[in-house]
Amino acid sequence: MEDKVLRKLFLGFIQIHILHHAKDEPIYGTWMLEELREHGYSISSGTLYPILHSMETDGLLTKEDKNVDGKIRKYYTTTDKGSMVLSEARSKAYELFKEIKD
Repeated sequence: MEDKVLRKLFLGFIQIHILHHAKDEPIYGTWMLEELREHGYSISSGTLYPILHSMETDGLLTKEDKNVDGKIRKYYTTTDKGSMVLSEARSKAYELFKEIKD
C-alpha cells in the first residue's frame, strides 16, 4: 500500500523534474532515466516513456525526432504551457518545503 502511495507522489516529482530539464534544453528518454537515477528515482523506460507521451498529449512537452547515428531519437522540450505549469509547481513546492522542512 505504501509503495503505491509513494509512486503516485513521486510521479509528480518526476514530471516536475522532466519539465525543469526540458525547459533548459531538449532531453531524450535515456538521458532522463540516468538523470532521475542520479536523484534516487528507480524507474524503467517502460514507465518513463508513457509519462513523456502523456505530458506531450497534455501540451506540456513537444517532441522532435532526430537522426542520431542512424537511429531516430525523440527529443522533448517544454512548451509555454509546460513552463507555466513548472513555474506554478516550483512556487507550490517551495511553499510546501518551507512548511515541512523542520
